[in-house]
Amino acid sequence: MRNVTVAATQMVGGWNVEENIARGEKLVRQAAAQGAQVILLQELFERNYFCQKQKPEYLEFATPLENNAAVAHFTKIAKELNVVLPISFYERAGNCLYNSVAVIDADGSYLGTYRKSHIPDGPGYSEKYYFTPGDTGFKVWDTAYAKIGIGICWDQWFPECARTMALMGAELLFYPTAIGSEPHDATISSRDHWQRTQQGHAAANLVPLIASNRIGTETEQDFSITFYGSSFIADQFGAKVQEADEVSEAVLVHTFDLDELAHIRRSWGVFRDRRIDIFDTLLTKDGKTKPKNSNE
Repeated sequence: MRNVTVAATQMVGGWNVEENIARGEKLVRQAAAQGAQVILLQELFERNYFCQKQKPEYLEFATPLENNAAVAHFTKIAKELNVVLPISFYERAGNCLYNSVAVIDADGSYLGTYRKSHIPDGPGYSEKYYFTPGDTGFKVWDTAYAKIGIGICWDQWFPECARTMALMGAELLFYPTAIGSEPHDATISSRDHWQRTQQGHAAANLVPLIASNRIGTETEQDFSITFYGSSFIADQFGAKVQEADEVSEAVLVHTFDLDELAHIRRSWGVFRDRRIDIFDTLLTKDGKTKPKNSNE
C-alpha cells in the first residue's frame, strides 16, 4: 500500500492579506493535525475575489513569485509541517499578469508554477481584464507523497485539462476555486453542476479529485457574489467521499491508496483503449477547421 492523505479547505475572504494568510495557516495546521499530507487552499485566498469589477488599481495586487507574501509564508509552513502546499497567487511576470499556483513540496522546496489556462469573462467574473492566459501548459509534479496535477477554477470545466494531467501521470487532481452566485441573475446556481462536472473528471480518469472553494458574500459597488463553498473530495469513481456545506469554514480529510488506484486504472482499460488516431476534431475550434500549424 502507498497511502496518501489529502485535505480540501474553505474559508471566507477579506481585504487584509495578513489576516487571510493567518486564516489559511490555521486550516493547514488543522488538516496536518488530522494527518493530511497534501493540503489545498482556495483560489486567490490572499484577499477578496477582486475580479467582480474592472479596476486598474487592483492590477497592482500582482507580485512576482519571489515577492509574494503567501508563497513565502507557506513555504516555511510546508517545511515545518512536512506537507505539500499548492499556493494560489496573483503573479506578475514581466508585462503579464497571471492567475497562478506555486507548488511547495514537503521539505519547503519550490517545485514550479502553473498558470491558469482558461480565463473566464462574465458579469462579476471579469478575469480577462486581470489575467493573461497561462503559458505553462498543464503540469504534473512529483511531490514527496504523490504525483499531483493542478487546475485552477475555470479549468475545472474542461475535460481536456483533467485528462491531460492524468495522461501525464497525475495520481491526484487538485482544483482551487472561487465560484458562487451570479450577480446579474440571482436565480442561477451552478453549485450542483460545478460538483458533477468535476466528479465526472474523477470518474472518467479514475483519479481522485480535490476541490476547494471560498465562502461568504463579497460586494463591489452594485455587484455581489455569495460564494457557495461546497468544497469536496471525490474518489476514483467520482463519488463524493467528503463534502463541506455552503457557509461554514471547513477542513475535509481523506486517505487514498495510490497503489490500489493504479491497479483500478489498469483494470478498467480506459487509457489502453483510447483512440488517439480519431481525436483530430479535439484540435479544432469549430469541429472541422484545423489550426494553421497543423501538419496536414
